[in-house]
Amino acid sequence: MPLPNLAKRILFAVVAIPVVIAAVWIGGDALALLLAVASALAAWELARLARAAGYAPFAGAATASAGLLPIAVRGYVTGAFAPPLLSLGFMVLLALVAAMLFRRAPDQRPLGAAAVTLFAVLYTGGTLSFAYGLRYHMYTISAAAGTALLVFPLVITWVTDTAAFFAGRAFGRRKLMPTVSPQKTVEGALGGLVAAMLVAWGYMLWVLVPAASLAMRPVVAVLVGAAISIAAQVGDLAESLLKREAGMKDSSQLIPGHGGVLDRLDSLFFAIPAAFFLFTLPSVLIPVVR
Repeated sequence: MPLPNLAKRILFAVVAIPVVIAAVWIGGDALALLLAVASALAAWELARLARAAGYAPFAGAATASAGLLPIAVRGYVTGAFAPPLLSLGFMVLLALVAAMLFRRAPDQRPLGAAAVTLFAVLYTGGTLSFAYGLRYHMYTISAAAGTALLVFPLVITWVTDTAAFFAGRAFGRRKLMPTVSPQKTVEGALGGLVAAMLVAWGYMLWVLVPAASLAMRPVVAVLVGAAISIAAQVGDLAESLLKREAGMKDSSQLIPGHGGVLDRLDSLFFAIPAAFFLFTLPSVLIPVVR
């Protein structure tokens, strides 16, 4: 007998969460490989959405480039990969332009094909590569510290999604963006925001300080939590917009009970870069002297 949807979700979480935490803790090749696989699958799904919307992206190029980007970032961070990433990006862009000449006729919208392909790479592999930067942030001094920093936006995103769901069910009246995501409400979004702010403060006290020897002033912790929560909710809405244009409910059926990789990571595409940016700002993270 087929498993109900909730059971599939729980089973997937039981398997996936330990794998993710282990890869984050180990770091290095393990983390780069996890990000590469996630990026490649997400880019493939985005190309699938684009085809449904009437575009003709270079799906293979998008999938391969998105998967290679986190690996290139690891090589660049460790010094094993010498060329600057900016130069590599321009080479990929030039390769796409060259491919347009041979693979897309004028009536196949070659400019749109190249643009969507490049967007798929940056939207997936580009954003997830910031996770590697968080794991090896300039303040990290141990595996525990790097893990604590990277898990921060993951926790804030999960709390935002969960609190927004229950707040929306209990108090939701006004639609947030009905043309993009009819089920989301203003009250749900505010509930997710408030919960994220509280959890950010608690995470700073009970995880960042003991595990990473890093602290934030209470008001800063709350504001950082709010900013990441907003970024996560915008990421969720952005992917809903893409699916709306494509006329699809899920990006794929790769993950039992969850839809596709894009559906699971949509918020993190925005939350992880936002966290990296915020943690790099002066005076946000304060080393704790023990």
